Amino acid sequence: MIATVEYVPGIVRLIDQRRLPAEELVLECRTYQEVAEAIKTLAVRGAPAIGVAAALGLALGAQAIEAEDFEAFWPSFKEICTVMAATRPTAVNLFWAIERIQACALAHRHLPLAALKARLEREARAILEEDLANNRRMGQHGQTLIPDQARILTHCNAGALATAGYGTALGVIRAAVEQGKRVQVIADETRPVLQGARLTAWELMKDGIPVTVITDNMAASLMRRGLIDLVIVGADRIAANGDVANKIGTYGVAVLAQAHGIPFYVAAPLSTIDASLPSGDHIPIEERTLMEVTHIGDRQIVPTGVDVLNPAFDVTPYRYVHAIITEVGVLRPPLQESIAKALGRAAQPLPG
Repeated sequence: MIATVEYVPGIVRLIDQRRLPAEELVLECRTYQEVAEAIKTLAVRGAPAIGVAAALGLALGAQAIEAEDFEAFWPSFKEICTVMAATRPTAVNLFWAIERIQACALAHRHLPLAALKARLEREARAILEEDLANNRRMGQHGQTLIPDQARILTHCNAGALATAGYGTALGVIRAAVEQGKRVQVIADETRPVLQGARLTAWELMKDGIPVTVITDNMAASLMRRGLIDLVIVGADRIAANGDVANKIGTYGVAVLAQAHGIPFYVAAPLSTIDASLPSGDHIPIEERTLMEVTHIGDRQIVPTGVDVLNPAFDVTPYRYVHAIITEVGVLRPPLQESIAKALGRAAQPLPG
């Protein structure tokens, strides 16, 4: 299994996804600043992986705080949390992990600081282990939606590299293969950072799962020719009504799938659901550096001085989503009610 994020005492180990597929390099982060930089620069990416890395980074940062009591420890720890929160705005798992580690610190504030720091490390490790377990449960629930001989389109990378291991959307595909189903994965290249071409293809080749890379503008033609049976993607944040924020281009894939009568599924853990947001209109969309669009590697492909837009994510309205696959089961429309039930909350009527 690909171990995207690992922890050994004093070190957070991350596969450097900027180097793939040409080079397989592991970063060893010894400070919370190094973990934050790895998240910000996409050395580690994917909402669940970001959450796990952030939790471990906070535990790492806590170890380095010199204080005599909790009252002196807490302001320094809060500053570390602020730095971590500023790395990526869209992936809600980041903020979920920060809040969970903060809550752990407050709940154990009575402990001696050495014991508190050990407790925070244990909580961060638990987040990593829970992610692995949740992905496998998600895979078992989701594989029931995949028929034998399915041709599956995916966008971006929602595999082991986007989690602590195994994956969300690709975890569903892995689980189907483990059940003996024969599948063919069609991976959008996913401009501008090419996570599909670089990362999804690399992962699936490692596992011996058949994969074909296409450019992002080929999906419609393949659907029209009957060469795609279903779509599975991951998510970076899901609103209470089922609107889904995922890598830019996902919305277009969902619209195309509906136009061609093809199921569009989202695989994500419950930690990706932000029940505080009534709809996707409230999800913050990260704007990334123009260099990701104007250059491929070191090669410039856009004339100097031309205006460029580079939103990293888009929002797919809930009406295009056939189901959300989670670790507790498959959530089906009406999604607001299914999500509320899964989260143990009372559903509110959809606006309009």
